[in-house]
Amino acid sequence: MWADGRKSVSVVINKNEHELTPEPDGYFSGFVPNVREGGTYTFRVDGNGPLADPASRFQPDGPHGPSQLVDPNRFPWTDQSWKGIKLPHQVIYELHIGTFTREGTYCSAITELPALAKLGVTVIEVMPVNEFAGTFGWGYDGVNLFAPTRNYGSPDEFRAFVDAAHANGIGVILDVVYNHVGPDGNCLPSFSKHYFTTAYKTDWGEAINFHGENSAPVREFFSANAAYWVEEFHLDGLRIDATQNMYDTSKDHILAEISRKTRKAAHPRSIILVAENEPQNTIPIRPQSAGGYELDAMWNDDFHHTAMVAATGSREAYFMDYLGSPQEFISSIKYGFLFQGQWYSWQKQRRGTPTFGTKPAAMVAFLQNHDQIANSARGLRIHQIASFGRFKALTAVSLLGPATPMLFQGQEFGASSPFLFFADHKPDISEKVRIGRAEFLSQWRSLGTGQLKCADPCARATFEKCKLDFSERESHLEIYALHQDLLALRKSEPLFSKQDRRLDGTVLGPESFAVRFFSEDFTDDRLLVVNLGVEVHLSPSPMPLLAPPESSKWTILWSSEDPRYGGNGTPPLDSELNWVLPAHSAVVLKPFKKAGGPATT
Repeated sequence: MWADGRKSVSVVINKNEHELTPEPDGYFSGFVPNVREGGTYTFRVDGNGPLADPASRFQPDGPHGPSQLVDPNRFPWTDQSWKGIKLPHQVIYELHIGTFTREGTYCSAITELPALAKLGVTVIEVMPVNEFAGTFGWGYDGVNLFAPTRNYGSPDEFRAFVDAAHANGIGVILDVVYNHVGPDGNCLPSFSKHYFTTAYKTDWGEAINFHGENSAPVREFFSANAAYWVEEFHLDGLRIDATQNMYDTSKDHILAEISRKTRKAAHPRSIILVAENEPQNTIPIRPQSAGGYELDAMWNDDFHHTAMVAATGSREAYFMDYLGSPQEFISSIKYGFLFQGQWYSWQKQRRGTPTFGTKPAAMVAFLQNHDQIANSARGLRIHQIASFGRFKALTAVSLLGPATPMLFQGQEFGASSPFLFFADHKPDISEKVRIGRAEFLSQWRSLGTGQLKCADPCARATFEKCKLDFSERESHLEIYALHQDLLALRKSEPLFSKQDRRLDGTVLGPESFAVRFFSEDFTDDRLLVVNLGVEVHLSPSPMPLLAPPESSKWTILWSSEDPRYGGNGTPPLDSELNWVLPAHSAVVLKPFKKAGGPATT
């Protein structure tokens, strides 16, 4: 146990207190005989306690209770043939265990894995499961970082979820938070004051001390945690929250250390590491030779923001720097981030760094995630705030582009359940949460009027209303079929699945554009035509990307206006009328050889 600056540390097991022996560099150690799996224990530091083990593997009564002894090797894994995952060709599905099913447990989530596999999901991204105070929450205020929360089940039940996912051909990555620790139940300061630093500030709590005085054991604690999830739970990687708030000026950045240790823990399996980085600094995904940290991918908020403006027309708050224009979609498809060093009015500073030299798959594109849905105040999904046609068209853009697509739970069937911010805390913290949430939402001018009464984030009813209803796979069959077919198309069409930059785009109108995916010899290209506005008649049409391959004509491969998805059908786009783009639609065209033309090679 590292307890720098403390005079005494003891462990209490079965009401017997065992004093630990001081060692160099602030460590204490000891051997305690006759302990049994399932038994509980606590610590006392300088006579203060009882305290949970900072590296506890399970907290059966929550962060304020005793830690439980766990044998991490007894679980009967069946995934010995699982090779892990690599970044290309993945489809990510973000979910929150507590609201994914009515029961909100690891075990109940297992029952839905076959449906996700059938949908085309290849990777599940689980929102944080480390132990936190209260009986419900998002998990980003975790305090026992090694302990899967008792709210969802036991550690072995989480292992069973991962094992079952692998059996269904699905990888699992875990959302982890290494930029702060939650406000209730955090015992780390009782062991050492050096876990945290006042040199930096975060929006959620004290920053972690990754490079200051006595930071080496702190770095080891967090990098060991990352490796622990990969090794003991067979996870296929991590999504690392708010990496911009992981402050480290040392030569070996903590993210680079985490990358090395997790990959070593996984060997010979392959894993992926995904960063959230709000300023859009691409250093996390750069190679070590270029000063990077060698993570695999980053969330692309820019794509989401321009899509939301196009879907709703609203440019409030952090949407103010986006127009939702055709060129923004083309640029995002071609280059990933839209802001790569330009001035960003919302933050009154420059935003982003260049993506040149990165691979398209390194950008994770989404129309929904936990934050963005909740930030709509009502927790509404995009299909509830956009026209049905625009929603379908934007879904096609997000799922057919070269980025790595991500869905949020229930998105695939147009879930009617909202996803709101919820956190169960004791009264004094709950009041601060309510005030903080109201202040955050006030950045939207419309919400700042006070006319909308937002759901209480600390009420259990807010949490309960976010649970999915899987019967909507049938009642919302048109939306479910849309996602199924698009993911099948992405997988079956090489020009969509290969995720390279052999493509180009052209603006066709104020709300319309086309993206052409080039084949090797340019004879079997695919053309994605998107119109988010009223019907467009292009005559003349002097846009080279619209021309079909030589001796061919365009034919419809897929359309968002197919009756299967609630549409009315789609007439030919390219005809004697020249080009007619149906309103609020996305259409995929492929070439068809004209009779008598040269044979296709």
